Amino acid sequence: MGQSASLLTDDYTGDLSESSTPQRRTLDAATIVKLSVGPMDNNVYVVTSRATGDQLVIDAANDAEEILTVLDALPGAPKLIFTTHRHFDHWQALEKVSAELGVPTAAGRLDAEELPVTPDRLVDDGDVITIGDLDFVAIHLVGHTPGSIALALTDGDVVHLFTGDSLFPGGVGKTWQPGDFETLLDDVSTKIFDRFADSTVVYPGHGKDTTVGTERPALPEWRERGW
Repeated sequence: MGQSASLLTDDYTGDLSESSTPQRRTLDAATIVKLSVGPMDNNVYVVTSRATGDQLVIDAANDAEEILTVLDALPGAPKLIFTTHRHFDHWQALEKVSAELGVPTAAGRLDAEELPVTPDRLVDDGDVITIGDLDFVAIHLVGHTPGSIALALTDGDVVHLFTGDSLFPGGVGKTWQPGDFETLLDDVSTKIFDRFADSTVVYPGHGKDTTVGTERPALPEWRERGW
């Protein structure tokens, strides 16, 4: 891999609603490529170590050929595919992409049985996934699904948080059973908002990026409205 990345833009906004062109953000230790795929506009993230070229693919959600084309254009080599949770729209391309790349897969322990590919690694709260010189800390968030896992990458002084469908701009992820909303909001409050600074960037499973500081003032409103 490592062909020209002309299909990417380095004008990173985190907003793919107006253009389907994948965006690349360059940090001190890593680059983050964000692309939107499939009919539900799922976000796929490719995080690359700038030092080693090792890559983590987060949510091979759909459009396997597009994901593979982007990976082929990027310098570096995929080392692991991580699935944030068990919902079908986040793993439609997992089987094909993992087979094509020949790399291991990982997912939260409690969601693993629902995936089309048996994970090579089961992830629990607090586990560290190391890709090259990058460490991703697993955060188990219960409510959207039993085994949803967010990943926290610290780059310099800023944390970059990949939340799947557990946290979005404007609220937590959808819940279905009585008590699940409260469980999810409690987990997000204690494991994200009580832990990370306002500068923390949130990369959700759909839609635009946000920050912990942007969302923090709305926590009481979310709890009051119940969704």
